[in-house]
Amino acid sequence: MNSNITPRFRIKAALRKLWLSSKERSAALKREGYCCERCHVKQSKAKGKEVKVEVHHRNGIDWEDIINYIMRQLLPDPAELEVLCKECHGKETYHPM
Repeated sequence: MNSNITPRFRIKAALRKLWLSSKERSAALKREGYCCERCHVKQSKAKGKEVKVEVHHRNGIDWEDIINYIMRQLLPDPAELEVLCKECHGKETYHPM
C-alpha cells in the first residue's frame, strides 16, 4: 500500500466520489445546461473541441474541518471504542441508556 494514502486522504477521496455522483451536483449542471455561468462556454466531448465544466461551491469547502470531524467521530482513538456482539451493539445503537 502506498504510504501517502493516509486515512485523511482516503476520507477526502471518498467524499469527492460521493460529490461527483451526487444529485445536487447533477441538478446544478442541468440547471445551467452544462454551461459555464461566467463565460457561457458549453461542455463538449467533440474530438478536438473538448470542454469540461465543473461545479464550484460558492461558499467554499472547509476540508480540514470536515475531515477533522469525521476523524473524531468515525476514527477515534481505539481507547474510545468498545467491542460488542451484534445484539448488544444493536441495543446500544437503537436503544441507548
